[in-house]
Amino acid sequence: MAKVILRKVVKNYDDTPAVRGIDLEIADEEFVVLVGPSGCGKSTTLRMIAGLEDITAGDILIGEEVVNDVPPKDRDIAMVFQNYALYPHMTVYENMSFGLRLKKAPKAEIARRVENAARILDISELLERKPKQLSGGQRQRVAMGRAIVRDPKVFLFDEPLSNLDAKLRVQMRTEIKKVHQKVRTTTVYVTHDQVEAMTLADRVVVMNGGLIEQVGTPNDLYHFPATRFVAGFIGSPAMNFIPCKLEAAAGGLRVKLSEAIAFPVPANRVERYKAHLGAGKLLFGIRPEHLIEQRPHAEPDQHPFEVPLEVTEPMGMETLVHFLVEGTEVCGRVNPNAGALAGKPMKLVADLANMHLIDEASGRVL
Repeated sequence: MAKVILRKVVKNYDDTPAVRGIDLEIADEEFVVLVGPSGCGKSTTLRMIAGLEDITAGDILIGEEVVNDVPPKDRDIAMVFQNYALYPHMTVYENMSFGLRLKKAPKAEIARRVENAARILDISELLERKPKQLSGGQRQRVAMGRAIVRDPKVFLFDEPLSNLDAKLRVQMRTEIKKVHQKVRTTTVYVTHDQVEAMTLADRVVVMNGGLIEQVGTPNDLYHFPATRFVAGFIGSPAMNFIPCKLEAAAGGLRVKLSEAIAFPVPANRVERYKAHLGAGKLLFGIRPEHLIEQRPHAEPDQHPFEVPLEVTEPMGMETLVHFLVEGTEVCGRVNPNAGALAGKPMKLVADLANMHLIDEASGRVL
């Protein structure tokens, strides 16, 4: 087991920067997920940790050792790819034991490790089959088993579930989480799927344009995003961003979204926002679940407004409602029995305890 440290790590492809000087410390036994859109540098970062990409500048440490010039086979890491990379002519047992056989490990030790990994992954009955006789989920388990038997310092996962169908992805997410709870190995996992990141990670690293936007627990990133990018990337449906003005009002502040809609700023936010009175362009950020139908008893900091609905999307346990505020499309989440009808006005409330104020120029959450 080992911690992984990245210090000012840079990767350039000719004159094109892919990773722009990132710092990151991953604790021993921690499960960290790198997430972001295509081209953000997450896979490049993983490949640099693995030694599959040379770094342009900076240092990578595994344990206490700088591994910049250490070849991949000597870094004591195990990598699981999205394409499984199984040998088609070998049985599951032979695939899982291949690395140990190369190292000339004793046969009894190989058998013990393979059987233990197979038991953890619930594939003991598959050990004599060939990969072509397995489903996609079973092949992914075998690839994970091959990594587990090596007992490495660090597991690296490169979008391992992207080739699976939606139902199997959900199932395999659970399996990977169970495996990490049993085999507490430091794990770095790359995905473009923010739901995967949120459900698996101890901490999530959100990357954008070769930089780290924010590092935090899934709960912190969801409720306390540092930037507009993080606020918009984490969560589905995405957070709403509505142009607004911050104004003084009755001893406090209010955010004005339109001539018809203005909300008082919660008392505990007034001091924080005062400095931004008369500032440049601001955005009012609020998640769909904090725009709900009006109920008989409003909670503190819940404020009503009425809008005509453009579109409704019944989802079973909830209905998504879409409406416009000064030309900006906004999404709310209401009870399926709340009577939401496209083309009709609806009374909603905004839960301002969960609002965000964002500086549009810098993208910073104030």
